[in-house]
Formats: sequence, structure tokens, C-alpha cells
Amino acid sequence: MIRSNANPNYLTRMDILIVDDEKSIRLTTSLALEAEGHYMETAEDGPLALRRIKEENFDLVFLDLRLGDEDGLEILQKIIAMKPHQLVTIFTAHASVSTAVKATQLGAFDYLEKPFTPDELRAILIKAQKAIRTQGEVVQLKETVQELKSEVRHSSPPLRFVPEDEKTRDEFDVVFRAAATSASILILGESGTGKSAIAREIHERSHLRDKPFVTVSCPSLSKELLESALFGHMRGSFTGAIKDTWGKIHAADGGTLFLDEIGELPMEIQPKLLRLLQEREYERLGENKIRTANVRIIAATNRDLKSRISSGEFREDLYYRLNVISITVPPLRERPADLIRFAKDYLEFFAGQLGRKIEGLSEGGRSALMRHQWPGNLRELRNAIERATILAQGSKVEAEDLPRPAGAATTDPGALGIGGEHSLDEIEHAHMVKVLGWAPSLADAASVLGIDKATLYRKRKRFGMD
Repeated sequence: MIRSNANPNYLTRMDILIVDDEKSIRLTTSLALEAEGHYMETAEDGPLALRRIKEENFDLVFLDLRLGDEDGLEILQKIIAMKPHQLVTIFTAHASVSTAVKATQLGAFDYLEKPFTPDELRAILIKAQKAIRTQGEVVQLKETVQELKSEVRHSSPPLRFVPEDEKTRDEFDVVFRAAATSASILILGESGTGKSAIAREIHERSHLRDKPFVTVSCPSLSKELLESALFGHMRGSFTGAIKDTWGKIHAADGGTLFLDEIGELPMEIQPKLLRLLQEREYERLGENKIRTANVRIIAATNRDLKSRISSGEFREDLYYRLNVISITVPPLRERPADLIRFAKDYLEFFAGQLGRKIEGLSEGGRSALMRHQWPGNLRELRNAIERATILAQGSKVEAEDLPRPAGAATTDPGALGIGGEHSLDEIEHAHMVKVLGWAPSLADAASVLGIDKATLYRKRKRFGMD
């Protein structure tokens, strides 16, 4: 699909359908358009053309006025009735120019007189590109307004990408500096840590922000369907392939292709993805034609790819192609300061959405929040805060409104080493070291320990922890 470009005469790649009953015209026009770098399909009659236009979105259609016994004007009217904004350029011989003028009155975009020169064809393409860009800007504006309205009603607050945790902040800085390049980026981290949101943020901060961002979830489909979804297929290439289909690579051309959970990509598909990364080339299933695509690859996984390489489940050469720039997103349990900040953002969002007047987290609520392990990370936190916003009876979220902290102390004294050969000072010291290790501030640590900050200061000094 055509994308905007600063130069109005620069021809970006378009999807074009040529409808003509003369094989020689279909062939010569296809060759001329492919030389300009466009994707081509052809149809020799009206019914096939109408079916393909219904099934796919073409940027431009070249339609002959005389398709054997068929009337091109009737086909034109059916196309416009089906897709009112479809750009249709009429092919016409000199004797039927007056008919072509009539065709423009019926909704045709322009006409091209046979025989035509390469310059005449290019002039039509430039004109079509400008028209498509104008249409796209209007549609994009409408879609943006609708997306913003939907986000306000249904979504979550946008994630902040300036972490409080210094190590995480350094990693984010590196990957966002690489956003402006075309380098492949690999995002590692547990499920629910926000890898998809980070991938989109990289795209938004890149030179491709106005180009497509296309996501493929690798574990969601069988090998055959995933391969088709990525590369596209020709009709009849496998059982159920009832029509020609362009894949996600084609849809992402010129922009970003995000491969979510790349660690689950079947071995049979990995060489084809490697070819795309190395040569920018691919083939649709069932088609012996090499196509090119200029896509920036961002991949994410919660799997240990090095272990999968050792077990023969992931190609080492593909790993290095994907891992030009990488970021490891730590789990929430290792980012207590970010955990509190995310929780406050979610609480403010859901309180506003539900019309609840909730001021924030109580001290007990904060302690419960920080002591939980959050195995589901941001997804689990979001659900927990939404539930707590609904259940909270006071002006603040309390510990009982949140999940029970994983690993919370039990009534079994042996769980804390009580009764063993340890002094009280040793037990207190060990407990303080643990709490100070995950608490985001001294105030939070003092709250968990049940003492004030001054007492905590004195105890730290007594144990030589300053």
C-alpha cells in the first residue's frame, strides 16, 4: 500500500491491478510497472477483476474499456459502487477518447490512451500517488480521532518509558537511540513486561513513524498458516488456499514488522526469515517469483534463545541477525520503584474510568504491592489495580484489596529460622537487608518494618549498613 513521502514525485510502492483482455497489454504494462517497483496483479475479464477488488485493497486499477464482449463502463460502475474511493484509470484507444471522458464523469480517476509511453504511464502514477496521499491523510485523521476516543474509554494509561531503575533506564536509552536507525532490535523479557508496547514505541521514535507497524504473533498459528500469514500465498498452494493473498511482510513494506514471541518460530520458517533479513527477498507460497521488501524487523521473546540454539530449535545465524541491538526488560519484582509508579498510573486511570474517588495506596497497600512477586508483571498488575479500584471501600487501596504477597510470612516460626541457632540481632539484620533490597525508598522500608525513618537510620548505623 502506498505511503506518504516528503517528495511528491517520489513513487513509493503501490498495489496495482491491470484489467485487460489482451495478454500482450497485460504483460507489457506489468513489466513497465514492475520496473517502477510496484506490486502487480492482472485479470483478463470483469468477473475476475471484481472478485479481486472485493477481496483485496488495490491502490490503483487500470481498466480497459473493451473487455471482449464486456462493457468496461459497466465494470467501472460496479467497481465504484463496491468501493467509491477506488482509483480507476481507463485504458482506451484513440477512437474512444470521448468514451473515456464519459468514464471520468462516472467516477474514473483518469484515462491512458493506447499506445502509451513510459513517461505517460509515470505521470499517471505520480498523479495517483498524490490523490492517494490526500485520501490517506483524511482517513488517518478520522481513524486517529476514533482511536483516541477508544483509548480514553477502554484502554490502559500509556506506559512511561523513563524508568526509575537506573539499569533499566540505561538499557532503554540504548535501544531508543537505535530507534532512528534501520537496525534489527531484539526485546527480551518475561511475559507481561510490556515488550509489545516497547516495540511500538521504538517504531514511533523512528524515521518510520508514518509508515506501517505490523504485528505477527508467532505462537498463535500453525506452521502452515504462520508461513502464509508472513509471506502470503498463491491460490491452490495448499488446502484451503482459495485465493491469492499478500502476507504481513507485504503489508509492512516500508515500515516495521514486529515478530512477537520469535522464540516460537518453527525451524522450517527460520531460513526464509533469515533470507528476508539478509537479502530483503522473499517468495509467496506457491509462487516462483522473488519479491523484495524493505522492512525493519523488531522481535520479542520470553524464551532463552541461546538455550534454544543449543537444543537445535533456533538458528544461530538468525539469532545474530535479530540481535543487532537488544534490550532485556526486567520483571516488576526487580523494579520496585517502577512498580509503584505503574500502580499509581493504573489507579488514577481506573479511578477516573469508574468514577471512584480514590487518593492512592495506603502504607499497607504499598507494602503488599511491593512484597508480591508479580509473576504476570504488568498484565497482572493492571488486573490487580483494576480489581482493587472496584473493591476499595475507603479513600485508599488497602492491603486486603490486593493479591496476597507471594512468600508472605506464615504462622510457622521455622519459616523465618526462629528457634534456630541465631541471635535476635542476626535475624533482625538479615530481615532488614532483605527489605532494604527491594523497597524503593527508606520510607517504604520503614513502613514495612513497622518503625519510623529515624529508628531505621539508627538501626542501619548500628548494623554498619550506612
